[in-house]
Formats: sequence, structure tokens, C-alpha cells
Amino acid sequence: MSVCLAVDIGGTKIAAALVDCETNHIIERCQIATPQSQQPAILSAALASLLRPFINQANFVAIASTGIIDNGILTALNPDNLGGLNKFELVDEIQRITQLPTYAMNDAQAAAWYEYISLTPNNNINNMLFITVSTGIGGGLVLNQQLQTGARGISGHIGHTVVNANGPMCGCGRQGCIEKVASGTAIGEIGSLLFDCLYSGQEVYQLALEGNNDALNIIHSSAAAVAELIANLTITLDLDSIVIGGSVGLAPNYCHYIQQYLNEKPALYRPYIILAQSGADAGLLGAASWFAQQQSH
Repeated sequence: MSVCLAVDIGGTKIAAALVDCETNHIIERCQIATPQSQQPAILSAALASLLRPFINQANFVAIASTGIIDNGILTALNPDNLGGLNKFELVDEIQRITQLPTYAMNDAQAAAWYEYISLTPNNNINNMLFITVSTGIGGGLVLNQQLQTGARGISGHIGHTVVNANGPMCGCGRQGCIEKVASGTAIGEIGSLLFDCLYSGQEVYQLALEGNNDALNIIHSSAAAVAELIANLTITLDLDSIVIGGSVGLAPNYCHYIQQYLNEKPALYRPYIILAQSGADAGLLGAASWFAQQQSH
């Protein structure tokens, strides 16, 4: 039996699990809080303590991580998101800790692949886009039944697609990226300006659910921007379906609002919208499945 040590590195937690590559089921799982210090040595120590108990039972390591994985090195379009971890040699470091073959990909790409294999073969879907609307906005793209990762790990980084040329400046260096207009962070920032008080995106969303019209307009504006992004990518890539995930994407009514705005567009711009089903372990299971498949070819 081939066993993968899957690792999911996010902004708030790092999870590790042993995954049976034949069934793609988790055998054993553990997680820790992501160290708040962005010093490479502290992250390395945390990874070592988390992974060592699993090493002897695994054949290889598959990582799903926030940011861009460019030839094994962690980077980002907005380097401020990573602080001192920008240019962190993630694959080499985990390979040093585990002494196992190690592979890495972006966490949204990994989640996209898991959502895709969960949908097929029961559905005739060749081209699918996964969108996570959460603290930020990320994505993963499957074309002709193959996950797109890109030569530099950038494929699917839809959060940095411009939807408002006059919008706020993004940390990536462009103006009006959808992440600055429609993400949970953006919802909080817009709400804080409007209400002249510090609000999180979750608090603004709660106000909308309670019937506050100003807050509801902010949520509608976010959903309209995501619908515009979906329409543009659908007509560019001939997408069959869109899977929506993330804390905002799965919040009450949000997907319904996206559908409302898509329904205003011609039929060719309206792919089939599906809510993400895989939950918190999509990154772990997607990375394990993708790299197990790559090894078998």
C-alpha cells in the first residue's frame, strides 16, 4: 500500500495526515496553529515537530500551501502576505526533515483537484474552475480533465484578475484586483470605511443577514464582481462548471446572489454552479491524489 504524508499549510493552521493512495482516505491526522512569527527557523521547527511522528509510515510527501509554489520555493504575488517567509525553500526544507520524496502545490489548486475528482466520473465535466472566496480569493483550474498548475505555479491565481480599473491598489502592484474588491478582507475594509468603525468581513456579513441594507449592498457588490469574473473566464476557457468554496463563498445566500447576477447574462456566460463539498481536508486529499497520480504515470 502506498501512503502519502499530506501537509496543508495555511495562514491559521498547518495540518498533516497519512493518506492511503489507493482509496484516498485519511488514516491519521493532526494539526497545529500556524506560527505567528514569520521567521523561517520557527516555521521549520513547527513543521519538524508535526511531521516526525508520521515519517516512518509514509512513502512520499505532498504539500498544499498558501501562496505560489515556484519550483519548490514559496512566494506570492503579494509578498506582504508572507512576510519573512517569502522565498522560503519549502520543498527542500520538508525533504530535509522527512528524508522522503517531496512535492508541493498551491492549496487552492489542490482543493480544485479534489473537488473535481469528487464530481467525476458521474458528471461529464471536462473543464472546471474552483473559486474560494474567503480571507482572500483563490482558484484552481481543470482543463481537459487535467489540473493546471503552470510552469511557475501561477495557474488559477484568479484573485489578481482586475474587475475594477479604478478600484483600490492591491499588494500585487495592480489596481482593482477582485481580491481587493470582493474577498472577506475587502468586505471588512469597505464596511469599516462605510460605518466609520473597525469591522471584519464576518461582522459585515452578519449585519447583512440581520437586514442592514448598507451591509447587504456590500455583499451584493462582492457577489456581482465574482459573477463578472466567472462570466469572463467561462467565455475564455469554455468552462462546464464552477465550484464555489471558502468561508464567504459558502456563507448563507452568497452563491444565490452570484447566480442572480449570472442569470442577467446571455446563456453562454452561465456555467453550472456547484457548492464545494469537500470541506477542510480538500487540500490534503487533493495534493495526495494529484502527486500519487503523477508518480504512477
